[in-house]
Amino acid sequence: MADAELFVLGSGSKGNAFVLTYRGATLLLDVGFSAREVERRMELAGLDPSSLVGLALTHEHGDHASGATRLARRHEIPLLASFGTWHALAKGGEPCAFLPIGSAKQVEVGPFAVRASPTSHDAAEPVALGVTLPGGVSIGVAYDLGRPTQSVRWFLRDRTCLVLEANHDEVLLRSSGYPPVVQQRIAGSGGHLSNLDAARLLEDVHHEALATVVLAHMSLRCNTVEAARNVILPALLARGFQGGLIFAEQNGPMAAIPLHPPHQATLFG
Repeated sequence: MADAELFVLGSGSKGNAFVLTYRGATLLLDVGFSAREVERRMELAGLDPSSLVGLALTHEHGDHASGATRLARRHEIPLLASFGTWHALAKGGEPCAFLPIGSAKQVEVGPFAVRASPTSHDAAEPVALGVTLPGGVSIGVAYDLGRPTQSVRWFLRDRTCLVLEANHDEVLLRSSGYPPVVQQRIAGSGGHLSNLDAARLLEDVHHEALATVVLAHMSLRCNTVEAARNVILPALLARGFQGGLIFAEQNGPMAAIPLHPPHQATLFG
């Protein structure tokens, strides 16, 4: 059993939540379900909600933060987010402890060192998350990106695990039946990454210690595992990727994903 593990509680347009564990401590990365549903999914995954030391948010939209303030208050843990996200949540959320995060400010909760980088999305102050653990494991979480800026590319470099958006296939989006204005919003600079966008970003940030890539926030209507794999896996392999490529499911939880330090990385199978 690895010291560090990642759990997909669910990812997609109906809700996003991940759990990072390290030697008995747990950190939530987004809380896009009700507090009760997050607790239920954690328990199904064999995780004890009482082990939570904090929760970190990318932005305030309901599919990423609907249960955040209630869960933080219930378990008396801090909520880590940008000031913009916090202010957006505070308008209607329950009061809880808040720790601001940003690219210039690292926040430590338990064994987790958390930073953030601004992203391009139609939210108050959205960010990508970066979490570093003792021993060299480092995870980046980047979805609802719109367009990957140079600062995000820099932020995601050298991570041993990436949770990256592969929201839609461009052809499936055009044939989805969504109104043109919705299609433009999804594909626009404040929307979501396509499979091709994700492949290009992974080509840019790939390095030999990247051991795990989790493709997240996949649209049930505008994407398929096969479509994403056909675009993204060849791009990764062309760069020499030998790690694991995992497709996050909406109806989690999924089995634990072990996260190994760079010198213990396992080969792609």
